[in-house]
Amino acid sequence: MNYYSDFYTDQYYHIYNRGNNKEKIFFSSGNYLFFLRRLDEYLSNSLELFAYCLLRNHFHLLVKIKDKASINEQFRLFFLSYSNAINKQTGRTGSLFQKRFKRIIIEGNPSLCRTVIYIHLNPVHHKIQQNFCNYNYSSFQVI
Repeated sequence: MNYYSDFYTDQYYHIYNRGNNKEKIFFSSGNYLFFLRRLDEYLSNSLELFAYCLLRNHFHLLVKIKDKASINEQFRLFFLSYSNAINKQTGRTGSLFQKRFKRIIIEGNPSLCRTVIYIHLNPVHHKIQQNFCNYNYSSFQVI
C-alpha cells in the first residue's frame, strides 16, 4: 500500500485522518454537516466523493480525482478552514488534525468494494453503533 502516493486524475483514493492526540474533531452534529459542506465547497471541482464515514475523532473518505492540478492546495485550504472554525467554536488553539492526512490508492474493483465496506463498517468496528446501517454520519444511507 502506498500511503503517500501522488494524486492521479481518474484514480480512486481512500483518504483518512484523525484528531491530534486522537482527540475529537467533531463536537456536535452540526460539525459533521459543516465538514461535508466545506469538503464540497473546497474540493468538488477536484474530486468526486463516493463514500464517507465521519466519526468523533477521525474520518474516512473514498474519492475519485477529477483534476489533480491544485488538489493538494485545495485539501490544505479545506482542512485549515475546518480547523479554524472548530478552534473558534471550541476556544481551542493549535492543530486539530494529526499530521498530514493519509491516502491509499485504490486499484481494481475488488479493492474498491472492500474499501466501501470498510468505510461503512467503521461505526461498528469502533463500537459507536451496533448496526452500521443506522449511523447518521456515513454515506451508507445515501448510496
